[in-house]
Amino acid sequence: MTHIDAGAELDPVHPVPLPALGRARGLSAAEVAERVARGEVNDVPVRSSRSLGEIVRANVFTRFNAIIGVLWLIMLSVAPFQDSLFGYVIIANTGIGIIQEWRAKKTLDSLAVIGEAKPTVRRDGVAAEVSTSRIVLGDVIEIGPGDKIVVDGTCVEADGLEIDESLLTGEADPVVKRRGAEVMSGSFVVAGGGAFTATKVGREAYAAQLAEEASRFTLVHSELRSGISTILKYVTWMMIPTAIGLVISQLVVKQHGFKDSVARTVGGIVPMVPEGLVLLTSVAFAIGVIRLGRKQCLVQELPAIEGLARIDTVCLDKTGTLTEGGMDVTELRPLGGADESYVRKVLGALGESDPRPNPSLRAIIDAYPDSEDWRCVESLPFSSARKYSGASFSEGDGEAGTWLLGAPDVLLPPDDPALAETERLNEEGLRVLLLVRATRDLDDPEVKKGARPTALVVLEQRLRPDAADTLRYFAEQDVRAKVLSGDNAVSVGAVAGKLGLSGEVVDARRLPDEREEMAKSLDKGTVFGRVTPQQKRDMVGALQSRGHTVAMTGDGVNDVLALKDADIGVSMGSGSEATRAVAQIVLLNNSFSTLPSVVAEGRRVIGNITRVATLFLVKTVYSVLLAVLVVCWRVEYPFLPRHLTLLSTLTIGIPAFFLALAPNTERARPHFVRRVMRYSIPGGVVAGVATFVTYLVARHHYTGPGELDAETSAATLTLFLISMWVLAIIARPYTWWRVALVASMGLAFVVVLIVPWLQHFFALKLVGVEMPWIAVGISVVAAAALELLWRGVDRRFPA
Repeated sequence: MTHIDAGAELDPVHPVPLPALGRARGLSAAEVAERVARGEVNDVPVRSSRSLGEIVRANVFTRFNAIIGVLWLIMLSVAPFQDSLFGYVIIANTGIGIIQEWRAKKTLDSLAVIGEAKPTVRRDGVAAEVSTSRIVLGDVIEIGPGDKIVVDGTCVEADGLEIDESLLTGEADPVVKRRGAEVMSGSFVVAGGGAFTATKVGREAYAAQLAEEASRFTLVHSELRSGISTILKYVTWMMIPTAIGLVISQLVVKQHGFKDSVARTVGGIVPMVPEGLVLLTSVAFAIGVIRLGRKQCLVQELPAIEGLARIDTVCLDKTGTLTEGGMDVTELRPLGGADESYVRKVLGALGESDPRPNPSLRAIIDAYPDSEDWRCVESLPFSSARKYSGASFSEGDGEAGTWLLGAPDVLLPPDDPALAETERLNEEGLRVLLLVRATRDLDDPEVKKGARPTALVVLEQRLRPDAADTLRYFAEQDVRAKVLSGDNAVSVGAVAGKLGLSGEVVDARRLPDEREEMAKSLDKGTVFGRVTPQQKRDMVGALQSRGHTVAMTGDGVNDVLALKDADIGVSMGSGSEATRAVAQIVLLNNSFSTLPSVVAEGRRVIGNITRVATLFLVKTVYSVLLAVLVVCWRVEYPFLPRHLTLLSTLTIGIPAFFLALAPNTERARPHFVRRVMRYSIPGGVVAGVATFVTYLVARHHYTGPGELDAETSAATLTLFLISMWVLAIIARPYTWWRVALVASMGLAFVVVLIVPWLQHFFALKLVGVEMPWIAVGISVVAAAALELLWRGVDRRFPA
């Protein structure tokens, strides 16, 4: 509430006069230029993605790139060019990763510009929107409901101004701000309006980092990323001792010369590194960002794509999510013999008293323009916690009284007869506001006590045409929808019913405060009305306490706390600046129907990365096992780097790229590492043992001098056929392009075996007939064992 103060003041930090009456004019153009020249600009870099330099560094300077790079340099000095191909493959892969993430960065940056909120700044007495980075020290910034405080300052105007500082202090109750009060960046307005003078800008602001972090491309917790990191950690532990043993054994054997021993040692180490797995994960996320960007969906944190695919509960705010922001006044019902023309005048004056009307008041303003006969002397802006607004007026020399407009069940006692009619209208899905004349002053904490009902204002909400289909999609995917609204529970339930969402309707005022009891009530109910902002936050926490992964959608300031605490926060593009700042996903087109696309994209990423991770880790397991067997048997390592480069390219590299980007609607399942290792360990063991058996048989079969190439070729054939069978299993369920992909990889290997110059290039030549067929036979037995093992895993651990 605001009483007009007299007397001018000076801001002690910056010499901008606080006016006795009227509005602060703000800085002049010359003063702005002067401050820019001094560097007194809000220059905190607000980025939606990593810089190009950071992208390059993140993709180039990795642990495994360093290992591969050293081995590549060694191979360039001791072996033919074809044994160094793996180094060029790494360069190509790294380049692909950089290009894809750069494309994703540009998409994010362009969307961030579209979704960027621009504060209203007064300069030379004129209010205009400017980007956050153009605010200078001493600027006068206008604020209203939903606006985020972007720099620190001192309040110079306050009209019922209430600011929520919970994101900074943890204190949930809004703080009333009056002239001269300090405001902190990172807080946001929940009610009223006003203006403040910027006293700290840029990195000096109290919460400057909040603005940066809120809209930044951050690699926050992701089960995929953390799972892959865990896998890589274990791989490193296995690699080091195995590689040392392999180096020593190969240099001791040395039957074919020092350079050949070094080449085979490197050939044993290189395939242990699942370097492409990290690349493909980044590429899959980046392409997901680009795809969603085309649908005007801003993903502010990459793992949010994955997170939304894992949710089992979505909490929906009715206004702006299930219904469109606009409303229409359908009926005005005077009560107690009130004159309708007089009521219209009151409603017009109430609309004019609020400089930042909410959708309900906007509909009233459209229906009942202000007559300009009344002058507002004091106002109480609407807040979600109060559920009503109000104003006191004077008319000429007379007093026009104090009026309140809000929820009937909040303004009236439970036994008031006017509530019966309200209940009936709510059951039809209509929204009803009550106009009452107060008998107490507006600043009285009990102002609604004894108020006299004057009229009911009936509003019709516009349902989003896409809401019903989206709710149906979530139901089909076993994702429970919970509607949390500040409106009357019966009215919200009727709206939900029109959209096909059935279930128990609960008045949140009757919910228990204890978390466990609240969680039980939430499990039973579907629609919750009269939910306060703090209750929304508590309800999200209660659901999470029972193991649910919760997404929260919303667009108003009353949703900010819940959006922040939810596993995934989704904001509408037309929502308040505060909601967009804390949400991980912003629907810039305000279309609720975009959410299924985000879920589908997340499922594509999770399902496909799980598939290709199995391919990569089967290779790691059989590579480590082969190295151990070679050390134990004290024989030459069977492969040169060129052989494993060929196998990796045909059975992992090329197929994994297509499989990682393919459509996939499988439900996201938890325990990524456990599920991948269930298949990778038996698959790798079977492949490694079968390949080594073939190699030993070939060493016995080919007894002549200089026949190491023949032994290697037989082992390569076995390993290729088993790897192809692994690929064939991973590629299921088959579609025409998956069959074509597997078949083309097999055909490519046949071409290498029959074209003479390719035989020479890759040092592959099948000698005789008997040994190649033995290799094929061992491969068939291994493939059958692999099929049985993996089916056993599926039965033991069903999806």
